[in-house]
Amino acid sequence: MTDKDQLAKDVFDKMMETDYCSQWMGIKAIEVKECSCKLSMIVKKDMLNGFGILHGGIAYAFADSAFAFASNSLGRLSVSINGSMSFHKSAKEGDKIIAVASPIHVGNKTADFNVNISNDQEELMYSFKGTVYRTSRSVLEK
Repeated sequence: MTDKDQLAKDVFDKMMETDYCSQWMGIKAIEVKECSCKLSMIVKKDMLNGFGILHGGIAYAFADSAFAFASNSLGRLSVSINGSMSFHKSAKEGDKIIAVASPIHVGNKTADFNVNISNDQEELMYSFKGTVYRTSRSVLEK
């Protein structure tokens, strides 16, 4: 593991300590690296909307978590300033979904990321694009 990937893992661990929403969703890290991450989540009954499919807000929250972990993985505290999501296919209770966050552009002050969420059959279900503002503060500051 490179030093930069270790930093990304340390940032993920630090953020997850108090990320109660990601904890509630049952998010698990599959892979955390510099500027990217791959997460999984099992859709629970209390995540469903009135039609018995994953609530759009929960799908967005899952993508937003992957976005946050990837954008902060360089160690600089980064906060979302924009995000949009497309819904391609619905997830149902018991489905395992996987979010992959990857950078489009990382600049000094802002960065753009894509997050694709797929099912076990690698079918694209949701796609997210977001922008963060990159502060000068360290995520790992006490």
